Amino acid sequence: MTPSSSRKAAPELPIIALAMGDPAGISPELTARLAADETVKRAARLVIIGDRRIFDEGARTAGLSPTLDAIDEQSPLADLASTPAFLDLANLAPEDVDPGEATPAGGEFASANFRHALALAHDGRVDAVCFTPFNKKAMRYANPGYDDEIRFVADAIGFDGKAREFNILESVWNARVTSHIPLKDVAAALSPESIIDELTLTHRCLQQAGHDRPRIAVAGLNPHAGDGGSFGMEEIDIIEPAIRRAREQGLEVEGPFPADTVFLRAVKEGFHAVLTMYHDQGQIAMKMMGFDSGVTMLGGLPFPVCTPAHGTAYDIAGRGIADLGASRQALLLAARMADQARKAGV
Repeated sequence: MTPSSSRKAAPELPIIALAMGDPAGISPELTARLAADETVKRAARLVIIGDRRIFDEGARTAGLSPTLDAIDEQSPLADLASTPAFLDLANLAPEDVDPGEATPAGGEFASANFRHALALAHDGRVDAVCFTPFNKKAMRYANPGYDDEIRFVADAIGFDGKAREFNILESVWNARVTSHIPLKDVAAALSPESIIDELTLTHRCLQQAGHDRPRIAVAGLNPHAGDGGSFGMEEIDIIEPAIRRAREQGLEVEGPFPADTVFLRAVKEGFHAVLTMYHDQGQIAMKMMGFDSGVTMLGGLPFPVCTPAHGTAYDIAGRGIADLGASRQALLLAARMADQARKAGV
């Protein structure tokens, strides 16, 4: 059925597809909390995708009874009201969920919901996509070739451009040149071109999030950023030339700074992002600064894709104590980026 006509529509608000994540963790509870959150309702119109029975279990866990409008595949999403809508795929019975366990059924449920949300965005029916946490083990059970969310998105929508994962706190973003590769391969994977590519993408994504003149700090690779070549030459041969070229292109970039202090410098001096050379160089700092509020955003795609940076928290599933902070921030970021894209006519 179509959304209730008695509820005032909010056509100026972006439409966000919210895919339910792993059913065995805190994702159902977080989805219900998002549906009931007034801050979220003021920022976006939600289309929740999953199984209504699993959602209702999450709502019971959260102690909530959010009002939802039921929709189907043919419902005109542009006419959505401010009340969250639910698209019920009826794809998982509650009795088939093993709480706290990664299973093929859980991975298939999360995959199907995410794929459906991506299709809506790809077809222009929604402005952005969010999802509550996945479990990578469960995703690989259901999708043996699964690497990460970027690869999943690319395969789902036929995207062959450059995309990258960003970790985001309110105070600073983290971008990285290399991601899911062995540490022993990092130095060989660095080049001026790869660093400039990441700086350019980071600059563009920051602008899409509303930062008109982004400032980016760049971390060195080696201890003390190489200490003038004493501990390695990558800073001199690769990172510094990349920074110079990025500046010539008009980007506000500084560094390379020692990795053990670059985040302190960024927060103190007002940098919008830190570009690190490898995964844990940034992840450790970001999670120490804000584990419960961190957001992961997939940048460079045709539309924003956001999720909380934390995992499925199997250990607290069903206890009603999941913290909404990161999920709320993920959805608000997606809404802000979608709104910026609308204003820019993208």
